Amino acid sequence: MIDALRISTASPPIEETLQGHAVSHREVSVPGHQGADVIVSIFSPLGHGDLRPGIVHLHGGGMFMGDRFTGVDVLIDWVERFQAVGISVEYRLAPEHRAPTQVEDAYAALTWVADRAPDLGIDPSRLIVSGASAGGGLAAGVALLARDRRGPALFGQVLMYPMLDDRNETVSSHQVNGEGLFDRTSNQTGWNAVLGAESGSSGVSMYVAPARAPFLGALPPALIEVGSVDVFRDENVAYASQIWADGGVAELHVWPGGFHAFDGAAPQSALARAMIGTRTAWLGRLLEA
Repeated sequence: MIDALRISTASPPIEETLQGHAVSHREVSVPGHQGADVIVSIFSPLGHGDLRPGIVHLHGGGMFMGDRFTGVDVLIDWVERFQAVGISVEYRLAPEHRAPTQVEDAYAALTWVADRAPDLGIDPSRLIVSGASAGGGLAAGVALLARDRRGPALFGQVLMYPMLDDRNETVSSHQVNGEGLFDRTSNQTGWNAVLGAESGSSGVSMYVAPARAPFLGALPPALIEVGSVDVFRDENVAYASQIWADGGVAELHVWPGGFHAFDGAAPQSALARAMIGTRTAWLGRLLEA
């Protein structure tokens, strides 16, 4: 089943996605978890300028499908709009690679970028991590790792309907069952692929499933967005609430009637345009601060 899903969700050639955009693309191999090679795609605005914001982006796909070009049009738009440098990470997928490979690959890529920021045209004081769905959960995990390891100082985190909790126990995880693009069964498939028999057990790392983190203070400002008909709705709301309770900064949007990843599935809908516009405005405010 996983192989079939991977084939059905294959990304279009990056050359097609880049058509009409004043953005260049190159690939670099960087050291990932335990020294394994991980490919990153670097997207830069054409032309020269001062050091730019850097956005390390992590793709969706339940951590068992997708690639660094999945949903990358969002990152390309940011590169062009904000004259940023975008880095999309080809973290290794489950079940071939169990946790913590995915979040550790992502964190290794972040540290590689931070260590070479000026050479990449990036202002190290404006380094952001972002991700959608599974990638949003990984982005949250990377932010926690950066805090706890005293790693790169992140400027912000963009968490688009993030996959945060392997326990699958919330009200929304029961409500969204048998319908939509990603439901209760999809969620369990992803977590079982990543964690195996440990999924839902007490020993799961908070860096792999950030909803398990006991303290969410001392993190960079977060944007968290989700639809009201998304399996991840309640864990996303709880995550924002804990950030606030722990003294952090978060902006939360729950879009009424929105299903999982509706902005990608129906980008011309009024609701998707509102979501994308609000996300873009938040990032613009952050970068202008």
